[in-house]
Amino acid sequence: MSIEDPFVTMARHLSRGRSEPNVHRPTCYVALGDSFTAGTGCGPGECWADRLAASLRLRTPALVYRNLAVEGATSEAVLAQVGPALQLEPDLVTVICGANDILRSVRPDVDGYARRLGQILDRLREALPRVATLTATTPESWRFLELGPRTSARVSAGIGRLNDATRSISARRGVPCLDVVGHPGLDDAANFSHDGLHPSPAGHERAAMEFAAALRTHFGIDVQATDQENR
Repeated sequence: MSIEDPFVTMARHLSRGRSEPNVHRPTCYVALGDSFTAGTGCGPGECWADRLAASLRLRTPALVYRNLAVEGATSEAVLAQVGPALQLEPDLVTVICGANDILRSVRPDVDGYARRLGQILDRLREALPRVATLTATTPESWRFLELGPRTSARVSAGIGRLNDATRSISARRGVPCLDVVGHPGLDDAANFSHDGLHPSPAGHERAAMEFAAALRTHFGIDVQATDQENR
C-alpha cells in the first residue's frame, strides 16, 4: 500500500469547503525554479516572475505571490520546492528547471531530470487538480557566454536532450510548455547581463511578456501590461 505525500494530503484538506477557483483570474501565483526565475543579478521587482505577478495584480490586487526559486537549483532542488508551494494552495504555478542539471555535470542524467519533472507536475496536479501550470524549455546556446568549443558543444547537446524531455513530459500531462529555443531575443546582447548567461532587466521584461502571452493563450488569463511594459 503506497503512502500519500503528506504535502498533498495537507493541501487537499485545506482546500475542502473553499469556493471553486477562477483560473481566469488567479488569486495565488507561485514560481518554482532556479536562477532564471529567482532573478539573479536583478533588483527587486525586475525578474520576469516579479513582473508577471505585478501584471496579474492589476486585475487582482489581493493576489498572493511567492517566488520560491533559488539560484543554482537543480531539478532535485526544485522538486523540494513543491511541498512549500502546496501549502500556499496556488491556482497558478510556473516551473522552470533543468539547466543546472546540465551545466553542473559533465555526464548529466537527463532521464533523472525527466522523472523529477514528472513528479513535480504530478504532485501539483494531484494536490491541486485545477491548478494552471506552465513550464518552458531552456536556450540551447548562449552567444554571449564564453565557453570553449568542446564545452559549448557538450552543453548544447545536453540542453537539447533536456528540452526534448521537457516537451515530452509536459505534453503527456497536458501542461503547456513555452518553447524559447530559437527565440530572436537570444541574439540580442541587451537581453543578457554581463555574465552572458542570466537575463538583464530588459531580458526579464521580454520574458515576462512571453509568459503573459502564454497564460492568455493556454488558460485565458488576461494579464494586463504594467506601465513599465507599456513604455
